[in-house]
Amino acid sequence: MRVLMVCSSGGHLSQLHVLEDWWGRHDTHWVTFDTEHARSLLAGRPTTWAHHPTTRNIPNLVRNFGVAVTTMLRQRPDVVVSTGAGVALPFFLMARLLRVPTAYLEVYDRITSPTLTGRLCAPLSNVFMVQWPEQTALYPRGVVVGRVF
Repeated sequence: MRVLMVCSSGGHLSQLHVLEDWWGRHDTHWVTFDTEHARSLLAGRPTTWAHHPTTRNIPNLVRNFGVAVTTMLRQRPDVVVSTGAGVALPFFLMARLLRVPTAYLEVYDRITSPTLTGRLCAPLSNVFMVQWPEQTALYPRGVVVGRVF
């Protein structure tokens, strides 16, 4: 299975990376920001660098939509997986257009209020996972998977 892993660098990347027992069995391609942490963690893994910052940055949203189009057409993933943040939206939109399933894992540190990206990606997600039962009040379709770290 070809899996496109899309996330911001830092904690979002760390959250996805710890799921290596799962993604390590698949053909993965990563999309994240070009930071020292990301280069170190993903050394030797196929990676596409997205534009940042993304939070409420319209020019980079447009740029990242271009990255999403190019990456999705080149990689032809079977599924897109993300923990956010803003870089996820263009990829989830493109996945919807191409009818590629998506899975989103909401961050563990937002228990009482939804993230902006979570709110935007929830309707585009085939599977929307949360880490705390309390998060299902924010995301009624959320599937509780427990804490990931």
